[in-house]
Amino acid sequence: MNNIKVLGKFLDQPILVSKFQKAVPAILTLGAAAYTVYDARKAEEGKRKNRALKTGVTLAATTMAALAAPHIASKITKRPLAPSLANIKNSNKELVDTFVKTTKIDDKTKNILNKSKDKILGFKDVKNLFTTLGKKEGGKEFLEKLIPSPQNVSAKDIFSEIGYLSIYGAVPVLGGIAGGIAADKLTEKNWKKNVPNKIKEGAYQYLANIFMCNVGAGAALGIMEKAGIKSKGARALGMTAGIVTTGIIGGSKIANFIGKKVIDPICEKGNHVCKKECKKQKERTPEVLDIGLHTDDIATVSLLSGLKWIEPALPVMYTLSGYRAGIGYRN
Repeated sequence: MNNIKVLGKFLDQPILVSKFQKAVPAILTLGAAAYTVYDARKAEEGKRKNRALKTGVTLAATTMAALAAPHIASKITKRPLAPSLANIKNSNKELVDTFVKTTKIDDKTKNILNKSKDKILGFKDVKNLFTTLGKKEGGKEFLEKLIPSPQNVSAKDIFSEIGYLSIYGAVPVLGGIAGGIAADKLTEKNWKKNVPNKIKEGAYQYLANIFMCNVGAGAALGIMEKAGIKSKGARALGMTAGIVTTGIIGGSKIANFIGKKVIDPICEKGNHVCKKECKKQKERTPEVLDIGLHTDDIATVSLLSGLKWIEPALPVMYTLSGYRAGIGYRN
């Protein structure tokens, strides 16, 4: 087995994915706290307390929403959550014990298998297992159960997966908007004037950076599925092309159109402050950071290609979009 395939198997270890998932809340919380301190220090003397409160409340709401997102999306779409770390360890123990009893293996391999019951295997350990056991009778079947191979999402499951990812991405953006409004109410007298910016930026982040990209990836995947294309490389390239076409190029235009034709009239109705602010705004244009935010599309492509190890990182990626919506960023 070449090193690229070994790396894939190393990353696909269920225990590694589960432990990463357990670490995400701490990563997000510490990251939000660190950025709040950093942002407050940039403010002028005498305004730092307000800035810290504003940034902290916005990020806290966004972070909580991002962490709740997989549970909400799973409940709505009836998609099962990943098994717990305890369940994975129990399953590994039973699987390894049964295999060791029925198969003759050397002490080194046995030690690695015992380690795999409740620990993350190193790169060399994974390579050793697949090199040694891949040649034994029943070895490949055992390894497939220990570290399952990625499974391509079939055409019938595409819309379900897109629905799951789209709800997943919407929750942090809504959390960011709610947190941003709450933060403004605590720190500003004329907080209503900022509301249109937050709603419009939220729409932009969701449509241009999340939803339309998912639609593009899913549409491309559906076309390739009908064409009988099974290669993971070809599917990944096709989905990336779909993302560029519908998300990066089309998503921005759609978001601006909705902002102008739908959100502005709602905000302007009966609110002279919002009406004044809406008239001052120009269209939101993509920036370098917006392109950077499309790293979450790598996760979309990976998940639709059957790779699960990237999924725990989604809350971190979607928090960026949620925070930008919360501060009402508009170029």
